[in-house]
Amino acid sequence: MTLTRTPSQTVGPYYAIGLDRRPAHALAEPGSVGAVTVRGLLLDGQGEPIRDGLVELWSATAGAWGRSGTAPDGEFAFVVAKPPPAGASAPHYEVVVFARGLLRHQLTRLYFPDEVAANAADPLLASLAEADRATLVAQADPEGLRFDIRMQGERQTVFFAH
Repeated sequence: MTLTRTPSQTVGPYYAIGLDRRPAHALAEPGSVGAVTVRGLLLDGQGEPIRDGLVELWSATAGAWGRSGTAPDGEFAFVVAKPPPAGASAPHYEVVVFARGLLRHQLTRLYFPDEVAANAADPLLASLAEADRATLVAQADPEGLRFDIRMQGERQTVFFAH
C-alpha cells in the first residue's frame, strides 16, 4: 500500500495566498477619535522576518477582530481603538500568530503603554517577570504603537497555553 503525502506535509502552510495586503487592517475607523496604528514585525528565532505569517487581533470586550498577513519584511499593521477593560484585566487585545513551522497557532496579548496603573494591576501581567511583561506591552513611537513578536530566542514574546 502506498500512502500519499498531503500538502501540509510537503510545503506550507500557505498563509500568504489570498490575503488582502492593505497597509493597515482596520478594527477602528482610521482617523477617528482614539484610533491608533499598531505596527510590528513577526520575527523568527534568529531575528529574521517571517514573511508568510498571519497575525490576528481579537477583543471580546470591543467585539472587534482583524487579520494581517506579514509583508516580505515581516511587518504587520492594524488600526485599533483601545478596548474597554475586562474585569481586573487592563485593556488589551488577544493576539493569535500563525506561521510556518507551527503545528498550532500561538496566543499572546498586546497591552497599551499608556495604561500604567491598569497594567500594574492586571493579574496576568503581575504574574510575569518584568522582562516578560515588556514583551506584551506595545511601545509608543511617532507613527502610533510598535509591537514586535519574536517567536523564539532573545526577548522571545510570552505565549500562553490555549
